[in-house]
Amino acid sequence: MAKALIFLADGMADLPVERLGGKTPLEAVDTPAMDSIAAKGGSGTFLTLPEGLPTSSDVANMSVLGLYPEVNYPGRGPIEAVSQGIELAENDVAWRCNLVHVSPEGVMDDYSAGHIENSVSGQVIEDLKKEFDDNHVTFHHGVSYRNLVVLHGDEFSSEVDYYKPDSSHGINIEDLHWTALNDSAEAEHTVDFLNDLFAETAEFLAKHPLNAGKESPANHIWPWSPGKRPSLESFSARYQGKTGAVISAVDVIRGIGKCIGMDVIDVPGATGYIDTNYAGKAAAAIEAIKTHDFVYLHVEAIDECSHEGNLELKMQAIADFDSKIVAPVLEALKDEDVIFAVLPDHPVPVELRKHTRMPVPVAICGPGIECDDVKVFSETEALKGKLGFMKGDELMKILLELK
Repeated sequence: MAKALIFLADGMADLPVERLGGKTPLEAVDTPAMDSIAAKGGSGTFLTLPEGLPTSSDVANMSVLGLYPEVNYPGRGPIEAVSQGIELAENDVAWRCNLVHVSPEGVMDDYSAGHIENSVSGQVIEDLKKEFDDNHVTFHHGVSYRNLVVLHGDEFSSEVDYYKPDSSHGINIEDLHWTALNDSAEAEHTVDFLNDLFAETAEFLAKHPLNAGKESPANHIWPWSPGKRPSLESFSARYQGKTGAVISAVDVIRGIGKCIGMDVIDVPGATGYIDTNYAGKAAAAIEAIKTHDFVYLHVEAIDECSHEGNLELKMQAIADFDSKIVAPVLEALKDEDVIFAVLPDHPVPVELRKHTRMPVPVAICGPGIECDDVKVFSETEALKGKLGFMKGDELMKILLELK
């Protein structure tokens, strides 16, 4: 029975861009490796962001893995807490916490504080911990701008609505406040606590020496996507004893993997940006498929470039994904019984700079996959493929040859 490997290009799908003659960035870039998967196999589309759920990468990647976030979504905060090895108590509420830059006019200017260097963000979070950590709240450093804040106690609730920072560019923060999702005392208290913490940390960060002279200083925290300790069915139990491994630089993907008992493989120099260790990630995937039935190879860089609204950088990141990830893995495993799939987890149209719910293109090749007439991997061509429109666990069942 064949093994399976997914090449997951975070945020790659897009809309036609006038500057590219009506092509999408994916269509405008030469991608021979991804095209070869489409040419040798079948194409289709997949719904990763169901209605009623946040348009975020945790939801999308859970969908790709067939985990049905419609019924199982725990929130981003607790997923990333699992990745970091943070043991959440029953009454803890974990929040993803970005370091962001807000302009002097009070506008959300940069969800990543200029893609703050990991060493700098680590020191900033450490100083926030020294100043604010107590029995009610603790800060935890992740990677770059991607951090966590955990609220401790029965007086806190996860029933709080929020604004996703990378979908809020250009909006005044006065219009982006947290709001209670019910009229419980706990939800109202959580909103009040967050507002106070937001103001107090802003005053602290405004004076932080590591922010001096920066074009996009990390002058605010931004807690979002709260939740409590997750409980998800294991990958092996869900997929008839199959084993899986995940390779990613970012806590949200690593956390999903840990939540379902996949092996999470560390790659030195994997950053979640365009300077990531592509060769190391490709090599890790080639090695992991020897000992696992399924490998999930995730690259974040394209998503980050899309949120920046940088068309040229997005196109470069797509080209790098094709030549530095997909091509070497396909070449190394060309004589093995492996089913390969390539897809984004969600679209991030570079001119919108935020996620949308459009189904994403998928191409699959390998043993048992029927070939169709599609020869190129793209948003437009995928619509013509024999695989049609997929959702739920349909993609995973194809890859793992399950009925």
